Amino acid sequence: MNISRNQAKIKCAFLSWPLAAVMGLTVAVIAQAIGLWSLGAFIGGVGTFVVVGWLMTMTFCRTDAELAAARANERAIAAARAPYKAANDAIVIPDRPKPVGPKVVPTVPKSAPKAAAPKPAPKPAAAPAPKPAPAPAAAAVGKRPVALSAARAGGADDLKKIKGVGPKLEKLCNSLGFYHFDQIAAWTPAEVAWVDENLEGFKGRVSREDWVSQAKTLAAGGETEFSKKVDEGDVY
Repeated sequence: MNISRNQAKIKCAFLSWPLAAVMGLTVAVIAQAIGLWSLGAFIGGVGTFVVVGWLMTMTFCRTDAELAAARANERAIAAARAPYKAANDAIVIPDRPKPVGPKVVPTVPKSAPKAAAPKPAPKPAAAPAPKPAPAPAAAAVGKRPVALSAARAGGADDLKKIKGVGPKLEKLCNSLGFYHFDQIAAWTPAEVAWVDENLEGFKGRVSREDWVSQAKTLAAGGETEFSKKVDEGDVY
């Protein structure tokens, strides 16, 4: 029920607290009947009275202004989550091309060969153009970190607690063999460079968001401002 005036709110409370008193008395009588110590039955009845009365008052006896404030708080929470959700939905991991096998050349011609036309007189061959020198092969960037074939017995860490790692990027890290905070915390600059170069669609994300520093804190059992938001459900 929505109470628009304070007087009506007080009347609602007057209805709620007697009902809570009846429930508290019922609990006390039942507790006494099953052999509970009298003081324990009394405490249980009083506790029931207070908790039920408070819950009913806070749930049913709210003014229009209080309901409007609660809705405004819900809208503010939804607005705070919207940028993270939109950024994660915008991420697209490119599909890796499937290997293509060699073409099979048919051994039987589809139709009889046509009569060959008379060949024109050969033209004098032109001097072959010089071939361009082959481009030098690109040097490998950095050094690949030690990877795991699967997560350890305790299960993979929630890599989404690192700022810059969403659900899709977490899957990509797992596919490269990175499952735990202590793996990322131990990366050297050369290994960071390798991962930056090999995150398809996310190049440079490791150094830009400073994953190593965040991972060291999380691996030691600590928290970051971003990981607190993830734990509270304000990000994903």
